[in-house]
Amino acid sequence: MNLHQFRFVQEAVRRNLNLTETAKALYTSQPGISKAILELEEELGVDIFARHGKRLRRVTEPGLQVLKSIEVILREVGNLKRIGEEFSKQDAGTLSIATTHTQARYFLPEPVAQLRKRFPKVSISLHQGAPAQVAQMVIDEVADIGIATEALDDFSELVTLPCYEWQHSIVMPASHPLAQVERISLEDLAQQPLVSYHPSFSGRTRVDHAFAARKLKPNIVLEAIDADVIKTYVRLGLGVGIVAELAVRDDPADGDLVSRPVGHLFGRNVTRIAFKRGAYLRSFVYAFAEGLSDRLNRSLIERAMSGIGDSDYEL
Repeated sequence: MNLHQFRFVQEAVRRNLNLTETAKALYTSQPGISKAILELEEELGVDIFARHGKRLRRVTEPGLQVLKSIEVILREVGNLKRIGEEFSKQDAGTLSIATTHTQARYFLPEPVAQLRKRFPKVSISLHQGAPAQVAQMVIDEVADIGIATEALDDFSELVTLPCYEWQHSIVMPASHPLAQVERISLEDLAQQPLVSYHPSFSGRTRVDHAFAARKLKPNIVLEAIDADVIKTYVRLGLGVGIVAELAVRDDPADGDLVSRPVGHLFGRNVTRIAFKRGAYLRSFVYAFAEGLSDRLNRSLIERAMSGIGDSDYEL
């Protein structure tokens, strides 16, 4: 048996048992993949996949156990490569970060700039997506770190730690009647057309729950996945925007808009940082994490990765 066979099996499962797509992803031929998997099954003495003709239909019960072992083996192979990179080039490499648009646009620029100053030979690769996609990119080792508010702590394959707290703000033109209201209520907002995040982004569920708890139905006229789009439609008069506080803080582009914090309405949100459980983290990964929050440090992360840390320390 060999690593190529393990990768073929793992990728076939990731591609929903479609060997054509598996071959494309691995830049090889479909017959070669089929032959390699069959040879592995013959050597192990069990069928990893149930078949209908030449098509793979499902992973068998012994196949599930084989797949778990393959995941461990390939993860450790990845760790060996990172250890080699760490000690051959201790201050060089690529830091891959999976995150949402709001984090990439408003939260990460300063920590990324700080890391580049400290490690000028480290390049940064940003991957943006929905929170669940962020989690999957870390699990699939596309990214070293995931940063998002939702979803990350729903995956057992990840170790997550709270990074920072934030609240929502509403945003509107200066001429809007609510701009003159000192303390805005849910009843005030329920009477307005609202422009807000898609339900899977940036604490939107807290917004929905707050209205539901007061038996109010918000008039959401437009949903978007990032604050820049929300603010654009607010400028066009579609309604009052509900965005993450950091999206309207100290942004000179928002000079024609006014904002009001509404944490008293929707509560506080916690953005979390995630690492793949069992992964080897290079020094500059720890350094970047430490730059995100003064409560994050290498010792804390190492304890969490070993399973003895407290993933719910108080911010």
